[in-house]
Amino acid sequence: MTCLFCEIIDRNIPADIVFEDDEILAFRDVDPRAPVHILIIPKKHISGLSEANESDRELMGRICIAASRIAGQEGIDQSGYRLVVNSGPDAGQAVDHLHFHLLGGRPLGWPPG
Repeated sequence: MTCLFCEIIDRNIPADIVFEDDEILAFRDVDPRAPVHILIIPKKHISGLSEANESDRELMGRICIAASRIAGQEGIDQSGYRLVVNSGPDAGQAVDHLHFHLLGGRPLGWPPG
């Protein structure tokens, strides 16, 4: 079975892309939970956060920097935003490809779940 996000990376499935570089792709979530809801994914297939390893250290940092830049371009960097990773079925991970949810544009409650 082909990974949904790998299909988006390969442009076999359309997405509203807001950021891309050699290692990262970011696109709007098709079922947004906030006015700004962007998924940020590594182009390298990593099933989930528990599958990341030391060789992915720089990539993980680059994803966080990309999230900050995207928040700025979306106009939520000053009001605040949340960067969330759901890892595994109990956390609600629906696609087995590591992805970060960038959420903002409204007050976000706590605790989140």
